[in-house]
Amino acid sequence: MTTVDPTAGFDPALPSTTESGARRQSDAHSLSIGADGPLLLHDVALVEKLARFDRERIPERSPHAKGSGAFGELEITEDVSQYTKAGLFQKGAKTPMLARFSTVAGELGSPDTWRDVRGFALKFYTEEGNFDIVGNNTPIFFIRDPMKFPDFIHSQKRTPDSGLRDATMQWDFWTLSPESAHQVSYLMGDRGLPKTWRHMNGYSSHTYLWVNEAGEKFWVKYHFLTEQGMEFLTNAEADELAGSDGDYHRRDLFESIKGGDFPSWKLEVQVMPYEDAKEYRYNPFDLTKVWSKKDYPRIPVGRFTLNQNPSNHFAQIEQAAFSPSNTVPGTGVSPDKMLLGRVFSYPDAHRNRLGTNFNQLPVNRPLNQTNSYDKEGAMQFFHSGDAPVYAPNSFGRAYQDEQGPVDNGWEADGTMVRSAYTLHAEDDDFGQAHILVREVMGEDERARLVETVSGMMGDVIEPVRSRVFQYWKNIDQEVGEAIERASLAGEGEDVPGA
Repeated sequence: MTTVDPTAGFDPALPSTTESGARRQSDAHSLSIGADGPLLLHDVALVEKLARFDRERIPERSPHAKGSGAFGELEITEDVSQYTKAGLFQKGAKTPMLARFSTVAGELGSPDTWRDVRGFALKFYTEEGNFDIVGNNTPIFFIRDPMKFPDFIHSQKRTPDSGLRDATMQWDFWTLSPESAHQVSYLMGDRGLPKTWRHMNGYSSHTYLWVNEAGEKFWVKYHFLTEQGMEFLTNAEADELAGSDGDYHRRDLFESIKGGDFPSWKLEVQVMPYEDAKEYRYNPFDLTKVWSKKDYPRIPVGRFTLNQNPSNHFAQIEQAAFSPSNTVPGTGVSPDKMLLGRVFSYPDAHRNRLGTNFNQLPVNRPLNQTNSYDKEGAMQFFHSGDAPVYAPNSFGRAYQDEQGPVDNGWEADGTMVRSAYTLHAEDDDFGQAHILVREVMGEDERARLVETVSGMMGDVIEPVRSRVFQYWKNIDQEVGEAIERASLAGEGEDVPGA
């Protein structure tokens, strides 16, 4: 998958050594004064082993802490060259890749089957550099502005006093942020509990940019459609698994691939001509919105298959670093505010969690040779020798000095403001959530949604609880009333209209 074999030179049959290579005398017994006497500080092997053990944990990801993944291959079966010149998307191209699936809110030790959005992060090792897509198993998200992102994550974590997760805190944030309605409707529906990672779709969620050889630009959304079929857990099944097998999703993926049952996903895209974005009925860069498939049908591109488990979970999954800032020629970002925030925040989080040189780790290192003027920092392994460390220079090290418009950019004008997006013809916070609940979900799905939300209300206090009822009535009057009736009846209160 990468240019460096991290196990090169490793021979499990050799005697064990210290980290500096000296042969160990024992992996079982410390050096002491007599069999029953005190231990000695100059027992280098013991001190090294304990000191290294004390430091072997790295900070977990703040969101998306719990997860796992596998390696595989993306194969392009259709011609989409009219939209992009990116090498990995040309017909016949086969690109090695890594996929990581996760929950958003739970910590590293949390159960896989808690109701939550699932992360769907992909890294493609191309000859033009690494290309990453960070998405979820839903095509939208809770918020549209990155200024709210830390607050959203805090509301899904734990309270400062008890250290417990709190339904009031979650619903307080959601109901005070009406743009969350579309994603919350997905979360409280069946997609909030996928049966396995293999049985869920993935989406870029964000709008990205494609550029073809002629320099024409297109807006694009990626869809990864499971070829195993969409399947879900019930609340009861998810709760039981949370107690009996907290690593159920991780185990399922690993054992499926180990047994030769390789999961696969079809890659399809929605493509919007560049100029259409200005007048489309929804703001196409609003992460809380989808594009209608009637307006922009999905176009087949190819499929990816996961066929290789990690050989070391920590090195290849826990240290994997995904970022939407990893683009290649023929691709780019869009004016999606959340995406622009993530372009900075993701690699910055990796620098904090993994170190300045996280891109030199084998799982993150690109296939192609690099020539970066970044230098030094903790744990630098690859370097430029005695070549000039500055640009421009007069001593033969190449550097770039292109000027003018970039081929994957877009124009913008206006005064600096702090503001929501400019509204398009059909933009509002509850309209698409209503379509999802009333037109996409069937009667049985709506009934399960009502059961799920009303079941959470016992722990939600006023004034938030009343606001939750109104929030759902804004989405769908009938569903909101059903949630209110079920919630109040479950607590023995008088039910309005009963």
